[in-house]
Amino acid sequence: MTPPRAAYRLLGRVLRHDPAGPAILGDLHEDFTRILTARGPGAAHRWYWREALLLSGGRWVRALLRLPSRGPSLDGFFGVRGLGQDGVQALRAVRRAPGFSLFTALVIGLGVGAATGVYSVLKPLFFAPLPFREPETLAWIAYQDVPEGVASLSHLTSRSGNLRDFRERTRSFEGLTGYNAFSEQGAFTLSGVGEPERLVGFAVAHDFLQVLGVQPIHGRGFTQEEGTWGGPPAVILTYGFWRQRFAGDPTLVGRSVVLNDVPRTVAGVLPPSFDFASVFTPGTRVDFLHPYPVSEETDRHGNEVVILGRMKPGVTPAIAQADLDAVLAGLQEEQPDRWGLSAHLTPMKDHLAGPFRPAFFLLLGAAATLVLIVCVNVSNLLLARSPRRVREMAVRKTLGASRGRIARQMVLESLVVSLGGAVVGGGLARLATRAVTGAVGVRVPLLSQGRMDAPALLVATAVAVVTGVVVSLAPALRVAEGGEAAVLRESGRGTSAGRGARRLREGLVVAQVTLACVLLVVGGLLVRSFRAVLELDLGFDPAGAVAWQLNPARSFETDAEKGAFFEGIAERVAQIPGVERVGLIDALPLGRTRSWGFQIPGVQQDNGRPIGYFPHLVDPGYLEAMGIPMVAGRNLTEDDMGEGPLAILINETGAERAFPGGSAVGRSLDFGWRGLGEIVGVVKDARHVSPEMGAGVEIYLPLARGDDFRTLDMVVRSSLPTSHVAAAVAAALQEADPTMPAREYWSVESTVDRALSARRFTLGILTAYGAAALLLAGLGIYGVLAQSVAERTPEIGIRIALGASAAKVAGGVLGRTLLLAGLGIGAGALLSVWSTRLVATLLFGVRPTDPLTFVGMALILLAVAAVAGLLPATRAARIRGTRALQAE
Repeated sequence: MTPPRAAYRLLGRVLRHDPAGPAILGDLHEDFTRILTARGPGAAHRWYWREALLLSGGRWVRALLRLPSRGPSLDGFFGVRGLGQDGVQALRAVRRAPGFSLFTALVIGLGVGAATGVYSVLKPLFFAPLPFREPETLAWIAYQDVPEGVASLSHLTSRSGNLRDFRERTRSFEGLTGYNAFSEQGAFTLSGVGEPERLVGFAVAHDFLQVLGVQPIHGRGFTQEEGTWGGPPAVILTYGFWRQRFAGDPTLVGRSVVLNDVPRTVAGVLPPSFDFASVFTPGTRVDFLHPYPVSEETDRHGNEVVILGRMKPGVTPAIAQADLDAVLAGLQEEQPDRWGLSAHLTPMKDHLAGPFRPAFFLLLGAAATLVLIVCVNVSNLLLARSPRRVREMAVRKTLGASRGRIARQMVLESLVVSLGGAVVGGGLARLATRAVTGAVGVRVPLLSQGRMDAPALLVATAVAVVTGVVVSLAPALRVAEGGEAAVLRESGRGTSAGRGARRLREGLVVAQVTLACVLLVVGGLLVRSFRAVLELDLGFDPAGAVAWQLNPARSFETDAEKGAFFEGIAERVAQIPGVERVGLIDALPLGRTRSWGFQIPGVQQDNGRPIGYFPHLVDPGYLEAMGIPMVAGRNLTEDDMGEGPLAILINETGAERAFPGGSAVGRSLDFGWRGLGEIVGVVKDARHVSPEMGAGVEIYLPLARGDDFRTLDMVVRSSLPTSHVAAAVAAALQEADPTMPAREYWSVESTVDRALSARRFTLGILTAYGAAALLLAGLGIYGVLAQSVAERTPEIGIRIALGASAAKVAGGVLGRTLLLAGLGIGAGALLSVWSTRLVATLLFGVRPTDPLTFVGMALILLAVAAVAGLLPATRAARIRGTRALQAE
């Protein structure tokens, strides 16, 4: 059956002066035949009439607008002549091969999703301004300038007296404010509204929101009176907690909530754009803010305040630092005995993002590499898709179509498919962004603020468009390079590609393997680093240990009463069947920590300063509950909890630091106003700051001899299922204090996981990229070999007819496979040697040129290449000589 005569005649008149007219009519006839077979005569006739009317209408509109139809400026790649027709042709070409187009869109979607996902996740920290007014003028003023992960909070925080003096004496700041960095260790109990609930509140200076430029969506900020010692109790709720606990009730502002048995006025609600936790305490939860008095009373607490400042217009960080240095020098001269006078200023953006820049550049480079792999893969698919199209384009050129017009046609086809890939990639990026930003406990600032928003969609579209143009370059250049007769001659009989096209495709496969090798080597190094961290001896045994935070709502009149309360809870829990050990500590390892100092009686330190150490308040059962073994001496006992000489424990590193080459047991340490302490035992080093950081000087003090804690962490070790133990412990806690939250607990193993969250975050994304690169490399190898076998069917048939064995034919195909993979692996290894040096700061326990990783990744790539080449090799071996020659 032929197309409708009237429609065919209409098209003949419209296209009679167009050099590409015969090719267009041929394409329409081919599509008409396909639709006729699949859907019947009616659908085919309707489709043909629609195409004829659309094409004719476009030509007539252009004629009415008197657009030029000739001229080099309009007939090339960037011209407008025939653009609508080329667009229709592109859509028609895509519809003729729906399976190929869908597969190509999925491949492009992988690259678009990778780039867009990384952008969406990291945009709040690296690409977008901080959620404050004029964030570029905000600065972080730390006590000491030390590398991230090396210092405790006491190194990064200052005394509140420094903040008061900076406010009065500096001239470079519009405002200076701060918050108590140790607030998380002092949880609150919400009572009076349902079951008691443990909340986390951070203490901030009264002008904290004002200096940052944050306006509550309901209510107000704190007043100066509320920010004084003993001032009116007030809170500002975070947006998430307000919605979750109080259903977003705006009338709550001005009313009171009971926290630790104290009614506190709800002054306001923070806006959803400002998540305090995501900016200042990532990986944790913050429910409300409450006033922190910047006064002499809090100055005695030591270094606990993070100081933030807003620089005046025109003031640079260097000028502000010089101003601070001058103030510090004046204070030191006035008060020679004053300690803690130090300040190191960095822009707030640099302070928050700086530690994560190496990981950021790694992920950005990995995403770019995966996009390049996608481009190479799709270019290869387009080259290998149908050599018939090369012949078709050559025919069009002989009929008068310009090279620019042909190239534009192929670019438009690629753009249509790549825009479909943008839809796929946008969906993948949305899912990935939700999964990453919803992860609990990941310590990356502003990670929870990642969104798949309008800018991210623009990024997806831009990546897709660039990819579409890039992947079409090789096919477009090939058909536009001139020499139509040569193209037709090289193509030979049928539709097989020439030798030049085959070499080009194989070169692209080598490029794919090279890029995939780089991604796999970097990912392999990070995997080995992660395993090295997991295999570290933490100094304690997290398996089987579960922790509760004991946060009584009641207040205690004396320290002895407070100590007796917590000891009573530990004794009650220890009596639960199945509980093996119970211990108490003021802060578990791998959480927030602080530093104090001690002197060795009769020993003058080189720098004249006390030896810094991490203090821990513990009861006698803590070490056994955490699985921290004794090395020398004895453990603390109940007798050490009462009055009398201060008995302390020190870790191995501390003992060697204080008494090198000698025994520490029986020696004394001078804690200043806390008095002398006698070392009764040496314990094994435990990693309290981070798994990667070695143990510092750690000292364990008797819990009853400390007075600066309000809450404690209780560790329970049991071989029973956690759910069974948790229910019994909750009942025991409720019996001890019905107003104390009892159902929130966590495993110590989860604390370790949280400490490794940033490393796991980077590794997870890079692993996904490496898997995608490996898959694309395998597909690229398979596609090229399968096409090569199909093109060489007559040649292979002749060889078999002349006596070549099937094994020899298959071996030749597999040998070609391994050769291509080997070339790519060799180039990738050389490139990896350079690239891995850029990620050396992210590695732990493994060298950037680790030979085991390089060899392992090479073997993986070779195995994938062998599998990808197995099916084409099998097909080649099954070719029968006579049939191949007859088919030819």
